[in-house]
Amino acid sequence: MNRFILYRFRILKFKVLALTLMVSSCATYYQTNQSFNKEFESGNLSNALTTLQSNSSDSRGKKEFLFHVNNGLVLSMMGRYEESNEYFEKAFLFGEDYRINYLNEAASYLTNPMITTYKGEDHEHLMLLYYKALNFMKMGKTEEALVECRRVNIRLQQLSDRYSNENKYQRDAFIHTLMGVIYETDRDFNNAFIAYRNAYEIYENDYQRLFQISTPQQLRDDMLRTAWLSGLTEDLEHYKQEFNRMDYSYSETDGGELVFFWHNGLSPVKAEWGINFAVDRRDNWIYFTNRELGLSFPFSLSNYDEQERNGLSRLEFFRVALPRYVERPTYYTEASLNWNNNTSQLHLLENVNKIAFKSLQQRMDLELSKALIRVALKKATEYQVKQDDRTLGSVLGMINAITEKADTRNWQTLPHSIYYTRIPLQVGQNKIKLNLQGPRGELHEHEFTYQVQQGQILFHTFSSLESGYPSYGY
Repeated sequence: MNRFILYRFRILKFKVLALTLMVSSCATYYQTNQSFNKEFESGNLSNALTTLQSNSSDSRGKKEFLFHVNNGLVLSMMGRYEESNEYFEKAFLFGEDYRINYLNEAASYLTNPMITTYKGEDHEHLMLLYYKALNFMKMGKTEEALVECRRVNIRLQQLSDRYSNENKYQRDAFIHTLMGVIYETDRDFNNAFIAYRNAYEIYENDYQRLFQISTPQQLRDDMLRTAWLSGLTEDLEHYKQEFNRMDYSYSETDGGELVFFWHNGLSPVKAEWGINFAVDRRDNWIYFTNRELGLSFPFSLSNYDEQERNGLSRLEFFRVALPRYVERPTYYTEASLNWNNNTSQLHLLENVNKIAFKSLQQRMDLELSKALIRVALKKATEYQVKQDDRTLGSVLGMINAITEKADTRNWQTLPHSIYYTRIPLQVGQNKIKLNLQGPRGELHEHEFTYQVQQGQILFHTFSSLESGYPSYGY
C-alpha cells in the first residue's frame, strides 16, 4: 500500500511540474514583459523605467544584456545621458566578457534554449555603441565619443572576420556613417571622409543587394564636403562626377549645424514557429526530413549506446520549435525638417528590422541543428523511461512537448528604422519643424527651438514609437 501511495505521489509530482512548465513556457519573451512594453510603447517612459528596474534580478541573470540595454535606451530617450551610458557600458563589458556556460548549454538540450544566458545579436552590440556615442555627442563630449568609434571599429572587424560570405551581413554602413559624423565634429575631416567613403561602398555593394537600401543623399553631401575640407582634390573630382554634381562647391555656414536623427517605429519581436519532421533510419544514421521545405538533416548514432539508438530509431514524426522575427510595421512613412523657408528630407540610414531578419536567417541552419538534437535527445530519454514505467514515460513525453520552446529574446525597444539629415543653423535662436507623414498622407508636426553658437554642431534624436498595429499577441 505504501509503495502504491509513493508511486501515485511521484506521478502527481510529474503532473504538477508539467502544469507549471506549461504556464511558464507558452509565453514569449515579449509577453512576459508586457507591462514594460505597454508603458514604453505608449511613451510613458518614467513608468516604463520604474517597471524595468523593479526586475533588478535580471541585471545578474540570464537576461543581463537585455536589462542593461533597455535601461540605457529608455534613459537616453529621457535625456539622462550619463546614467544611460553607465548601463550601455555594462552591456558592452558583458559582451566583452561573455563566456559560454557549457553546463547550461547541455541542460538546454533537455529543456529549451531559454535557460541559457542571452548573449545578444551582432547588430544589437553595434547599436548599443551607437547610442553610447550619440549620448556623448549630445553632451558635447567628442573625445569620449571617439573612444566609442574605436570600439565600434573593433566590433566591425570581428563581424567581418566571422562572416566571409558576401551574402551575409558582415559590414554596417550606418555605423561607418556615424563614425564619419563624429570625426567631422572633431574637425578630423580626413578620417571623416574615409568613414563616409566606407559607408558609401557598403551601401552600394552590400545594402542595396541584401536590404534594398540605397545610399542616402545626405551621405553623398557629407562625402563631398569632407573631401573639400580635407583638400582631397582627386577624390572630390571623382565623386562630383560619380554623383553627377559637377557644380558642387562648399561654403562655410555663418552659424552652426544640426545633425538630426529620426528613430521611426519599433524593431521586430521574436516569436516562435514549428517545423514537423519525419524520421528515417539507414544503417547507423537517422535522417530528419521535411519535404515541404526541402530540408534533410543527417544524425549519426555512432556515439550512443544500444538503448539510446533504439530510442532514436523509434522516432517517426516530431515537431521542433524555432525562433522567428515578427515585423512591427512603421506608422509614419517619411519625415522632413522645415526651417527659414527651407526643407530637408530625412534619409534612411539603417533598417534595423531588415538587419534583424538577416542576422537570424544567417544562423538558421545552426538553430535547426540544435533544435533537432534537442528533440531527439528528449525522445530517446522518453523511450528509455517508458521501458521501466510506461506511465512515467508518457508524463515525461508530455513535459518534453511542453518544454519544446524557441529562444524568443531580443532587444525589442530598438527602432524599426533610423533616418538622418544635416542642416545649417543661425547664431542665436532657431525654430525647426519636424513634419511626419502618416499612412494616408496626413502630417504630424513637432516644433523644436535650438540656441546655437558660432561653429557649434548640435545633435538631436526624435523617436516615433507608433507602429502599424497592436503587437501584444506575440
